[in-house]
Amino acid sequence: MSDDMWLSDGGEEGRVGFVTALQHLLWAEAKRREDIPADRHPHSVNALRPDSPAARRLHLRHLEVAAECESVAEQVMEDAAARAGRAGASYPEMGAAAGITRQAARNRWPQAVGTRWTLYTLTGRQHPHGFGAVTTRSRDKAVTTGWDAVREGDAATGGVLAAVVYDSERRVVWACLFDPAEYDAVTVEVPEDLVLVPAGSDEDHRAWTGRWAQFVDAEIERRTVRA
Repeated sequence: MSDDMWLSDGGEEGRVGFVTALQHLLWAEAKRREDIPADRHPHSVNALRPDSPAARRLHLRHLEVAAECESVAEQVMEDAAARAGRAGASYPEMGAAAGITRQAARNRWPQAVGTRWTLYTLTGRQHPHGFGAVTTRSRDKAVTTGWDAVREGDAATGGVLAAVVYDSERRVVWACLFDPAEYDAVTVEVPEDLVLVPAGSDEDHRAWTGRWAQFVDAEIERRTVRA
């Protein structure tokens, strides 16, 4: 296996190289359990006479080692999922990485994604709006903080104009804005296309913030006319 293959950017050669390296590792472990030095024959599973007692014994040992990989892989995946969750990954992202559905990922690693609530705020009455985000372990704290910020914020001087709270799967669970008719913060339902908040590093997230700002501006204008 060449270095170029191992350092592939994720293409087919890289996958083949990974499988080959894993096969070599399993075979080496089977030989170790049979007290066969790593540098001694047989050097591969194909180097044994298929009908010999020695081949049968070593192939069974190889099967034993391969079977253990299933439980080891589960442990590795569970640890990787937990670490990904602590780094902010969602179940849809974990499912995509593991080649399974979001619900399957949730069922498989129920503790991987902690309870995290993100308060996202829109600031300033005039364009361009500003945005802010803070994450907490308490839904109530996130909602209360957002509510108070909109209620007390002077949007004309850059204060908070609107707020949403979304969960670990980036689904909006609460939203409010400043209603000029009530002269107070009021809760609102966001449109369906705003319910899921894309990750902050994505171009889609910038598009989402733009649509949210447009929704808030239009809603406040509608309520201003009513007032």
